[in-house]
Amino acid sequence: MDAEDDWESSSGEVTDTDQFNDEDFYSTSACLSKLQFRSDASKAKWNVEMGMAEVIEKKGKMWITTGIVRNGKTFCLIEETLFLAEIGALLVMDDNDECLALKDIYKKISEERNGCSWELFEVYKHLKSLGYVVGRHGVPWSMKGVENNSKPCSSQGTIQNNRVEGVEENSITCAVQMLSNLQVDELRLNFDVYLPNSKFRKSSPGDPAFLLCLVRGSPPSNAKSEVLERQCVGIPLKLCHVDHGRVSFFSFKRVELPILP
Repeated sequence: MDAEDDWESSSGEVTDTDQFNDEDFYSTSACLSKLQFRSDASKAKWNVEMGMAEVIEKKGKMWITTGIVRNGKTFCLIEETLFLAEIGALLVMDDNDECLALKDIYKKISEERNGCSWELFEVYKHLKSLGYVVGRHGVPWSMKGVENNSKPCSSQGTIQNNRVEGVEENSITCAVQMLSNLQVDELRLNFDVYLPNSKFRKSSPGDPAFLLCLVRGSPPSNAKSEVLERQCVGIPLKLCHVDHGRVSFFSFKRVELPILP
């Protein structure tokens, strides 16, 4: 008799990151009066149609593990954009070259478009604050090295590529289509999570340490869990849940109980 028992869980309060010294910040009146930016803050322009921010000025080493690269340009997904804006590392501009206030980016998250919700952002923020490398599942960090395949993009996030000129332009279109089609309340793999790694390379990230799926409400049924595990193709699966800002992680282990006489 099989029983799916023995949950492995860990949790932590999601709190504002406090990894920079006060002297690294300076105030700016262009945005919220309470929002402070580092003197070496990067800049990006929000693209409404794409639902991503195009980085136009990069500063610091954070870009080694943040943003996707397409056609020589770096783009930030909405969760990356808000996380960097919150810690003062990224100035986000609109079409009029005016700085977006945090409340404007929060609103974009609350609209639950582009495959991200407030719960997913809190999960992303929690893991990034701990030093993990976190990427959106199914969205390659870079198209360099992605194998040739003529299959179209899928709503599950698998973006294929063929090695011909102009393929990265097509991959941007695929990414936008995929993000716009995602339903945030759908049970699916959300993030690829890598251990902290100073030698991380977007062109060859390797396999993640585990894949993460956000669960809203009760844990998934055995059947749904098995479907998710098959999609992981041998990579460990962890589930997460957010309750009033508290992010909890758990996983299942299959154990075989002895048959009693």
